[in-house]
Amino acid sequence: ILQIRQLQTQKFILSHKGQPNPLKNVLNENDIVFIVEKVPLEKEETSHIEELQSEETAISDFSTGENVGPLALPVGKARQLIGLYTMAHNPNMTHLKINLPVTALPPLWVRCDSSDPEGTCWLGAELITTNNSITGIVLYVVSCKADKNYSVNLENLKNLHKKRHHLSTVTSKGFAQYELFKSSALDDTITASQTAITLDISWSPVDEILQIPPLSSTATLNIKVESGEPRGPLNHLYRELKFLLVLADGLRTGVTEWLEPLEAKSAVELVQEFLNDLNKLDGFGDSTKKDTEVETLKHDTAAVDRSVKRLFKVRSDLDFAEQLWCKMSSSVISYQDLVKCFTLIIQSLQRGDIQPWLHSGSNSLLSKLIHQSYHGTMDTVSLSGTIPVQMLLEIGLDKLKKDYISFFIGQELASLNHLEYFIAPSVDIQEQVYRVQKLHHILEILVSCMPFIKSQHELLFSLTQICIKYYKQNPLDEQHIFQLPVRPTAVKNLYQSEKPQKWRVEIYSGQKKIKTVWQLSDSSPIDHLNFHKPDFSELTLNGSLEERIFFTNMVTCSQVHFK
Repeated sequence: ILQIRQLQTQKFILSHKGQPNPLKNVLNENDIVFIVEKVPLEKEETSHIEELQSEETAISDFSTGENVGPLALPVGKARQLIGLYTMAHNPNMTHLKINLPVTALPPLWVRCDSSDPEGTCWLGAELITTNNSITGIVLYVVSCKADKNYSVNLENLKNLHKKRHHLSTVTSKGFAQYELFKSSALDDTITASQTAITLDISWSPVDEILQIPPLSSTATLNIKVESGEPRGPLNHLYRELKFLLVLADGLRTGVTEWLEPLEAKSAVELVQEFLNDLNKLDGFGDSTKKDTEVETLKHDTAAVDRSVKRLFKVRSDLDFAEQLWCKMSSSVISYQDLVKCFTLIIQSLQRGDIQPWLHSGSNSLLSKLIHQSYHGTMDTVSLSGTIPVQMLLEIGLDKLKKDYISFFIGQELASLNHLEYFIAPSVDIQEQVYRVQKLHHILEILVSCMPFIKSQHELLFSLTQICIKYYKQNPLDEQHIFQLPVRPTAVKNLYQSEKPQKWRVEIYSGQKKIKTVWQLSDSSPIDHLNFHKPDFSELTLNGSLEERIFFTNMVTCSQVHFK
């Protein structure tokens, strides 16, 4: 449909519904759209472009050859593209000899370099259709400015919308987003995780600019959690899961990349001491309690809220195989370690030096050997090939499954029926590991949210069920944003005395596509523009910014009728 010359410097991106959409930060739109942006040029091409580029442009510097992210077009070029898109769909443009009827394309959005006085950063066009016929188009202008001061009046915004669209009455809708948690880097060597928890609140009507959302609002927690937060209460369990994944990968590929050990002593030394202690106790005795207390203290970190940490602690009923897993998963660094450790264990069982007890229900090879040892006869096991890896993987799977069952059932967040999919032994061992990995991510999500809703058991239960339902139907995805509807009264302490990260008002009447939007945010919602960021020299003695930078967005639109 579009026959445009000299498009070598632009590229069209089709953004599907559900994919990250850069317009969501401003318009909260997430439908299928075409996005046009500048193609990064090679170094030798940039000198000519720089001569044509206005000094006022806010386009990112792409002359270094580095990955600088999306690039914008000059506002004039963007207007030309929007004009061509409009003409291509206008049935009145008969001189263009376009075959009718024209197939409606998705909305077109063009990144702009904000070089005009209005600070235009996006231009958009969305078709209006009636009975599969194109009857008009809505043209959008999005501007963005960074300033230390802002001044806007709600009534002025309403009057602007009324005048532009010839309306007598309008409706207003408010939106506020509060950042409850965002992970930060521990130091220069450890990057911040992608964990982020926000509270989104919407309401109507809006009484004033920056209004605190009323208790009659609609609120949603948006939760994205990356497993393995170094300061989190599940760090020790995540380390065990990582070791489990190492074993599973080794079993599948034949190559095992061992983790750094947590123990100063070798795996063989630790297992030998463990067997000696059991022999002295003539069985299992009180070693469970002793080891559990040591493990609990070892993993106790002051960086995590103790009330949350108490919810997940090492179980007090670890059997022989589970204790063995704890010791070997923290110390094994080679295949030879595995062979030597299991050789020691099998020899002790054959001699009758130990008669350890086990939880019922395990089908692991080690469990079978232990049960056989009770009767004085044991199968011969060749500790070669993948057998040692599989033996440790099996007892690790059993241990972690019981850990998760203990938490979810102990906290009354799920039943065995709910968890059956994740702990089923009937699928192959690689699939079992994958499902346990999903279950761990659910646990990470719950623990991350507990500081905010720990007193609201029904919310934790609902969140658990949402995650379980999702992971029964979808692959593991730590970038997925889980949404939990909440009552504002249940979370009012999280936002009523806090400043929002983002505050927006939409003014419309009749068609919701025809709207005026004003938004204030504390970070730039435009990913293709660079704005001045205050440095540390601008900090006052008390650590606060003397003049804080705000980002204001304005969205206006015009409706054009073709028929």
